[in-house]
Amino acid sequence: MARPMGLLYLTLLLFSVFAIADDTPAYLLPVDGLDPDYYKKSCLDMEAIIQRMVKQLLKDDYTYGASLIRLHFHDCAVNGCDGSILLDIPNTSEKYAPVSATLRGFDFIEDVKASIEAKCPRTVSCADILTAVARDAAHVIGAPYWSLNFGRKDGRISFLEQANALPMGRESITDLIMYFQSMGLSPVDLVSLQGAHTIGRSSCKSFAQRLYNFQGTNNADPTLNDQYLNYLQRKCSKDSEYTELDATTPTIFDNAYYKNLQNNMGLLETDQKMWVDSRTGPIVKALANQQDLFYAQFGAAMVKLSLSNVLTNDEGEVRIKCSAVL
Repeated sequence: MARPMGLLYLTLLLFSVFAIADDTPAYLLPVDGLDPDYYKKSCLDMEAIIQRMVKQLLKDDYTYGASLIRLHFHDCAVNGCDGSILLDIPNTSEKYAPVSATLRGFDFIEDVKASIEAKCPRTVSCADILTAVARDAAHVIGAPYWSLNFGRKDGRISFLEQANALPMGRESITDLIMYFQSMGLSPVDLVSLQGAHTIGRSSCKSFAQRLYNFQGTNNADPTLNDQYLNYLQRKCSKDSEYTELDATTPTIFDNAYYKNLQNNMGLLETDQKMWVDSRTGPIVKALANQQDLFYAQFGAAMVKLSLSNVLTNDEGEVRIKCSAVL
């Protein structure tokens, strides 16, 4: 029989990345201290409270969906999912790093924490709250729902210098792959999580060099679609302006982001690089052609992200306020 080729082969390749010796996906293996029923006896209403508050927030302002997913990623990407991004220590904590300047949702997480504290004092960690908030925000805006294990503890340290190592949208694919691998994430996870760019916005400042002075040439990035370039140059008359990461369906959680990359309409430099790199291009193609595959891979990648270097048991604490250690 001939070797399967094309889209079917790519689909099988994607799922095979997660397999290990006993065919159990690595992200489904148990983590000591985490359990789906962790709050069943101590705070049964925890998830219901979070879901209700997230739905109300997004009803009032749909754009918070992307912001809350991003806030969760920034937390997990620096020393793991420990709520360290939420600590408010002026000029010291991750929150004050330049890369964190456009993050938002801090006050909302604090409001959720206060509501849960009123019901279950000193029980639910901020790390678990942020993880559940990101899941529910993604689901409200159209992503699949995924189950979570709970029991994360909050970290006690947070340094802005460490946050400065986060990807800024100009890195090479090799650098991105290595960064994601440091979190236990594969190239498939990298491309799948980048699919969150199907919603949300970016400041024009973050990609202005692509429009006018790409790599010091005093010209625009030649890989940009001409019509898209013209639109961006008109839209971004000031660095302080914002534009949608997905130019075609910016308010719908779908796989149009990957189709945009195929048409040279990736907003960030790293977005577009994924399409032309041999390690990530086939994954982009598969996700562009199968929306259900994107949904499945995005959910799986978010679960893996939520398990990145977590603190459990006595490795951390449960804060009373998410912005301050005990």
